Amino acid sequence: MLDLQQEKINKMVATNNTLTIDTPRAFLPLLKPSRYKGAHGGRGSGKSYFFVDLLIERCIMEKTDVVCLREIQKSLDKSVKKLIEERIESLGVGSLFEVQQSQIKAPYGGIIIFQGLQDHTADSIKSLQGFKVAWVEEAQSLSQRSLDLLRPTMREKDSEIWFSWNPDSINDPVDAFLRCEEPPPDAIVIEVNFTDNPNFPEVLRAEMEYDRKRDFDKYMHVWQGKYKKQSQALVFKNWKVEEFESPKEAIFRFGADWGFAVDPSVLVRANIEGRRLYIDYEAYMVGCEIDQLPDLFDRVPDSRKWFITADSARPETISYMQKHGYPKISAAIKGAGSIEDGIEFLLTYDIIVHPRCVETIKELSTYSYKVDKLTGEVLSVLSDKDNHVIDALRYACEGARKAIRQKREKAPLTNVGWMS
Repeated sequence: MLDLQQEKINKMVATNNTLTIDTPRAFLPLLKPSRYKGAHGGRGSGKSYFFVDLLIERCIMEKTDVVCLREIQKSLDKSVKKLIEERIESLGVGSLFEVQQSQIKAPYGGIIIFQGLQDHTADSIKSLQGFKVAWVEEAQSLSQRSLDLLRPTMREKDSEIWFSWNPDSINDPVDAFLRCEEPPPDAIVIEVNFTDNPNFPEVLRAEMEYDRKRDFDKYMHVWQGKYKKQSQALVFKNWKVEEFESPKEAIFRFGADWGFAVDPSVLVRANIEGRRLYIDYEAYMVGCEIDQLPDLFDRVPDSRKWFITADSARPETISYMQKHGYPKISAAIKGAGSIEDGIEFLLTYDIIVHPRCVETIKELSTYSYKVDKLTGEVLSVLSDKDNHVIDALRYACEGARKAIRQKREKAPLTNVGWMS
């Protein structure tokens, strides 16, 4: 059997029908030998395709026993076996492999098997000793027990353990092991997303764009490979990303927040139409010196034309801006409960954000209430971070919020019945 396979390999080389695999640039670091190889990121990045191709190449180069693992492997339908079979055929090396019902026989007597780590015990996992490659797919589901069982089992010289996953939590064992401050010295770990995949299919692009517009938190996790957010703790869920053109007759509301050495200076432009709040422009700069502020604010159209409500904590900055082309800028009126009132006002609107307002999008997707670290319960206390654009947006809407409140206070009482 070995002689026959070697004859097939020799024939392939002799006829220049050599195996050619195109590797996207982002994956090139993983071609180097290393004990641990990891690729984390979002959907459509090509992580599974890369490791399948690497696996096939290794099997053709030398005798290689490979185990493809998941934390839970209830059936082969949930494994990467079908993908391996498809790639073997598409790469034109089907004659070198023997696909069987539960395993794949590789050249030189190698073998590819598929198992679930949760089914193993300290004794049963010893059956994997002698394997050269272990590939853990969906590694975000890997338990600490399974990781501890696997690592010492792969003890063959030059053996490698591969991990591919879409991160869930910074506390997941694979992240704590490979993405910590001091990962193993013999580990190569990369982040890859759909932007790194030159073959990203259009059908997935349509799915990605849908999530980006309708559920940005989901988009960041599924497609950008970011950790899952504690959605219950998120403040804003009443918003979406959508391209639009503001009407010429729109009444624009501007808000500004001042930064320091490490905080951004921000200007945001919005307008209110019915129950919708549109945000179409922003200016954002970290470490902005006071003499740079006019140029920064000029990035937002018509910013010198309209009134701007700014953070009152920096009266000297407001005075400087008034003397340098922004005479209509004034201080916000702060007081007890002003932050909560401002946030509550924003929550009463459907917020539409233009895609160019990237910092606004980031803050709306992360701004949250504090969480009790011991119980995990969401507290009714707003976190004072990732809120510079949101503060500017509160200031921008201050006038509208007060006008609406005064109108309500002056409205006459009406005789209403029980059914109203």
